[in-house]
Amino acid sequence: MASYHIKHITRYTYSSPVTDCANQVMLYPLQDAWQQVLKHEIEVTGNPVIATFTDYFGNETGMFTVAKAQTSLTISSVAEVATQVIPPPTDDIPAAEQWLTLATIKQQVPYMDFLYHEAFDAASEIQEAIGGIKDTNKTPFTNAVALSDFIYKNFQYKKGVTSIQTSVDEIWQLKAGVCQDFAHVLLVMLHFIGIPARYVSGYICPKNQEMRGEGATHAWVEAYIPGHYWIGIDPTNNCLVSDRHVRLAIGRNFSDCTPVKGTYKGSSEHTLEVLVSIKNGESKSEDTSSEQPAFMYRSKNPASESNSYRRFLEMQQQQQ
Repeated sequence: MASYHIKHITRYTYSSPVTDCANQVMLYPLQDAWQQVLKHEIEVTGNPVIATFTDYFGNETGMFTVAKAQTSLTISSVAEVATQVIPPPTDDIPAAEQWLTLATIKQQVPYMDFLYHEAFDAASEIQEAIGGIKDTNKTPFTNAVALSDFIYKNFQYKKGVTSIQTSVDEIWQLKAGVCQDFAHVLLVMLHFIGIPARYVSGYICPKNQEMRGEGATHAWVEAYIPGHYWIGIDPTNNCLVSDRHVRLAIGRNFSDCTPVKGTYKGSSEHTLEVLVSIKNGESKSEDTSSEQPAFMYRSKNPASESNSYRRFLEMQQQQQ
């Protein structure tokens, strides 16, 4: 068993006072057989009441509002999480039987939710690439791992070339990006071969600095493998998900799992800073306030003033 102390701070600074700030947070680590939440607290500037509910995909979600004028907002999530090593699936079910199962469940809830994707221009190119990889004589799991290997070897891990709005077409053309881009491409490829797959938002915990995205927010994919339920695959690191990965939320794509998003009334000029600190073992008492933010975003239209509600799709850091 591994244990981690995770501190995730999201801080907004506004150029002038804003009001009626409403936010949604998906910062609650999931609980299952492989992941146990030992302790978790969320603190928000002004201590508003955080109402929680479970969304359609089973994620615990928080909602809060701050009505009074403010020039800054800080959301601090501190969690103690224990994880277990996840054994890889076995090949005890014949490949043909598994493919038949996938064919019969594709119109069933919830699997149909994780097979749908919007049309895009690069579809034929991606399908052509899949044609050289897919082998139905092998198990769906073996095919999923092969697709992850293809992405890992053919896409460059490069920060700053994409954003949370970058389309699959753009990612495919760039052949570069960060974890959420790798995850989106793997989702599409798995959908094309009939394997239900879902997006996972979380963290990848540090050990030997050998994995991309260590100590920061991260994203990967879970593929449905008949007889083994959902298996986590991390195409950014070309590995199976195990006790180094901490899951926050699952969904069809990033927008279903966005850690923090919201609206407010006031100036559109703002700065967003995000600090993620992950330590091995029990809670640490040291102050992390002097650490540099893992992500910083400044609004691109600082001269704009508005009394209408402003929605920012950049409200959370791009996952690494």
